[in-house]
Amino acid sequence: MNDKLVFLGLLYFVQGIPYGLQSLLLPVYLRGAGHSLTHIGLTKILYFPWVLKVLWAPLVDRVGTKRRWLVATVSGLALTCLSSAALAPEAHIWGVVGTLLAMNALASIQDITVDGAAVGLLKGRSELGLGNVAQVVGYKAGSVFAGGGLLAVIDVAGWGPMFMLLAFVYFGVALFVLGAPVLDNELLRGQAEGRKGVQSDAVHPWRVWRKLLSVPGTPWTMIYVLTYKLGEQGAVTMFPLFLLDHHMTARELGFWNGMIAMCFSICGSSLGGLLLSQFSIGSLMRRVFVMRTVSMVFQSSLLTVLEPSPLMKGMAVLSLSIQHFLGGLITTLTFTTMMHCTQRAEESVQATHYSFLSTLEVLGKLMFGALAGGLVDWESRLIVMNSVL
Repeated sequence: MNDKLVFLGLLYFVQGIPYGLQSLLLPVYLRGAGHSLTHIGLTKILYFPWVLKVLWAPLVDRVGTKRRWLVATVSGLALTCLSSAALAPEAHIWGVVGTLLAMNALASIQDITVDGAAVGLLKGRSELGLGNVAQVVGYKAGSVFAGGGLLAVIDVAGWGPMFMLLAFVYFGVALFVLGAPVLDNELLRGQAEGRKGVQSDAVHPWRVWRKLLSVPGTPWTMIYVLTYKLGEQGAVTMFPLFLLDHHMTARELGFWNGMIAMCFSICGSSLGGLLLSQFSIGSLMRRVFVMRTVSMVFQSSLLTVLEPSPLMKGMAVLSLSIQHFLGGLITTLTFTTMMHCTQRAEESVQATHYSFLSTLEVLGKLMFGALAGGLVDWESRLIVMNSVL
């Protein structure tokens, strides 16, 4: 069991690095360079490969082995980091955008492969809960490393050395996967061999979709994962930028929002795994969603305070920490719900089914996150116009 958790946790860690770069480091970096909130909100388009991953999930499900897919994608991520290290974002912004887009494409394929391995490796309620903790905590730890740790030192280390470090991390993980004994599991090999009997699905892809949608609980789960993070995602995206404009420096924000608050998120995710062994998912969700609503109201009230002060900074850090703690807890509950649903599907489409649900989860988070910057800029312009009139 420990081998499984280390394997999954490490792969989800490196999978979280692109998210940390683009959701925590890049917005602060661009805001510091004078870009508008609208432009920063539009960087969410870089996540588009995650929305499309369900289209190539059947290919990953049926062609090659999980080891080959993982080694190829992680090595590809290392090469894109080397490319980014050679580019200066001030002079080659479109080149940087291209490498970040490639990182998302490779990370989305890696995600399909790791999720498929997790569905096959984790058996029983105990393993499922711990496996989802490894998934969420590993992913968030990667985000903290990239979005918090690197943001805190980017002014000293510089853009190039930062991406060189990431390239070495990815190459090391690729070597680890190449010799990982957990992928020698007979169950996974049996699943790979069993794919030979589903060639008709590859010829007739609508049969795969029919199987996906006929899995019990899938329609309800689809609606839930599309909507459960709408308000929270907007707050997580825009509130730190509000603090950057009025109350904190980029380095302070990288420490409090990129590291401390994300550590609270990891604690929330870990607690979620423990609570699942004692309480039902439904009762936990009802209580946590009520607490999240109260937390968002508190955070929204802070937006009326524009004058910097130690008290305001402390209240902002408290709000960020609570929001991330509850967000981590909800995420673990949600991913466990998704995996429960996927395990009801046929083995031949389990990786595709989970990828489909996780695609909808990403799409739901992006919908409001991408629009939030434009909405804030639009409201700011209205306030200025009204004050002039």
